[in-house]
Amino acid sequence: MTEHADDSGGEVREYDGIRLERVREYVWEIPRDGEMRVPARVLASEALLDQIGGDKTLQQLRNATHLPGIAEHAICMPDGHQGYGFPVGGVGATDVETGCISPGAIGYDINCGVRMMRTNLTYDDLVGHEEELVDTLFANIPSGLGGGGIVEADRDTLEAILDRGVDWALEHGYAVEDDLAHCEDEGMRPDADPNAVSQKAKDRGKNQIGSLGSGNHFLEVQRVTDIYRPEVAAEFGLEEEQIVVLIHCGSRGLGHQICSDYLREIEKRHGDLLAELPDRELAAAPAGSELAEEYYGAMCAAINFAWVNRQLIMHRTRRVFQRVFGRDWEEMEMELLYDVAHNIGKKEIHEVGVDEDGRPASPDEAVERAERELYVHRKGATRAFPAGRPELPAAYRDVGQPVIIPGSMGAGSYVLRGGEHSLDVSFGSTAHGAGRTMSRTRAKKEYWGETVREELRDQQKIYVKAQSGATVAEEAPGVYKDIDEVVRVSDELGIGDKVARTFPVCNIKG
Repeated sequence: MTEHADDSGGEVREYDGIRLERVREYVWEIPRDGEMRVPARVLASEALLDQIGGDKTLQQLRNATHLPGIAEHAICMPDGHQGYGFPVGGVGATDVETGCISPGAIGYDINCGVRMMRTNLTYDDLVGHEEELVDTLFANIPSGLGGGGIVEADRDTLEAILDRGVDWALEHGYAVEDDLAHCEDEGMRPDADPNAVSQKAKDRGKNQIGSLGSGNHFLEVQRVTDIYRPEVAAEFGLEEEQIVVLIHCGSRGLGHQICSDYLREIEKRHGDLLAELPDRELAAAPAGSELAEEYYGAMCAAINFAWVNRQLIMHRTRRVFQRVFGRDWEEMEMELLYDVAHNIGKKEIHEVGVDEDGRPASPDEAVERAERELYVHRKGATRAFPAGRPELPAAYRDVGQPVIIPGSMGAGSYVLRGGEHSLDVSFGSTAHGAGRTMSRTRAKKEYWGETVREELRDQQKIYVKAQSGATVAEEAPGVYKDIDEVVRVSDELGIGDKVARTFPVCNIKG
C-alpha cells in the first residue's frame, strides 16, 4: 500500500496498482478509467481499508464495474473481502432492461441470511442451563456437510416449498402468522419458478430442509448487552440482558447447484457477453434474455427454500427451549424479530443518474436522475431500508428495517436499523458480518479447535459445540475483522444505525 496526496490535496491510497481517492470520511473511490462503465466505491475506515486492500477484493470490485447496465457505482461494504468473481461485501445494481444479472454477484449460497428470535428470558434465567442447552440444541438441530434435515421432502413437498416459501411452513404447522409478518418479503418471493430448478439441485436439497450446514453457519443463543437507540430497540422488542437466538444459514446444496447450473449455461449461451468481461467468474445473462428470466426464477425458488430452512430450524429451537426450560414457547414469547437475506438479487426501484435516453449512466455522464428498476445484487451485504420504504413489514415501516449483523463466536453481534442515507449511498445496503481476514486453511494451522473452545468457555462463558475441532478452528474469533469497527462505519455513514449489541452464550456449528 502506498499513500500520498493528489494535486488537489486529497488523500490517495494505492494497493497493487489500484488507486483510491478519498471522497469523504469513510468513502473511497476507484476512479473510472479504461473499460469501466462506472466508478467503484469502498465504504471503510482506514484500518478496514488496509485489510480490504490485502487480497483481490479491490480488483474484483473494479472488474464488477464492467457489467452491462451497472448504475452509479460498484460498492464494497466495510466487511468486504475476496470472493468468487464478485467480492463478498459487494453491491452492484444493473438495469433490468439494458443490463444483466450475474449469479457470481449473488453467490453460491443463495439467500444465506440471518434471523433473530427474541424471548422474554433473561441471562439470569439461562445461567446454569448452558451445557444442557447447547447439547440439546446440537442433538436436535441437524448440521454439518451432506444430507439430514428436519423434514425429508417428496417431490410435491419440495415443489411447494420452492414455490410458496414460509407459507408452506405455516400450512404444515411449522410457523405461525406472526413469523411471516416479520420476515423479509413475508417469506415468499412470488417470482419463484420451481421448473427453472434442475432435478440435480432438487435432489441435493430435498434431504437438507431444516439444517445448518457447515462453514460459518451457526445457531447462537445470545444475550443483549447494550442498547444504543432505546426507542428503536423498544419497537424491535429488545432490552438489556434479554435472551435472543440468532440463526445463520442458507439454501444448502440446492442453492449451490442452481448457481453452478446457470454459470455453465451462461458460458454456453452467452459467450459473447462473457468474452467482454475481465473475469469469467462474473458470468452474466443479458437482461431480458430467456436465461436471465430462468435464473431469476430459480434464484427466487432458492430464496424461498432458504427461508423455509431457517423457519424449520426456528421451529425446532422453540421445541428445545420448551424441553430445557419446561415452559411453552409461547409463554417464553419466542417470537421472530426479523429474517433478512445477505446473498440475494432482487428487482428494486432506485433513483439513479441516467443518460439522454433514460438509461443508467456513470455519474460523470448522467444528465439527470430518474427512478429505474434494477437488479440489486447483494453478495455478503444486507438490505438496510430506512423508514417509509413500502417493501418493509407493517411492524417496522415507521421505524426502519431491522438489520442483523453477526460477529464471530467470540465477539458481539449487532442489531441495526436501515439508515436514512442508505438509499443514496449504497442502494439501501450495509455490511453482513465481520468479514474474514484469514483463509480456512491458514486458520486450521494457526488455531487448535479444542483450545479455542476451552478458552471461550473458561474465559468468556461461551459454550460451543461443533461437528469437529477443525470447524471451530476455521471459525476462531481471530480470523475475522473487528465487528465493532465494521458497525461503527455503517453507523457513521448513516446506512445502518446501531440499535443493540448482543454477546454469545451458546453456539452450535456444523
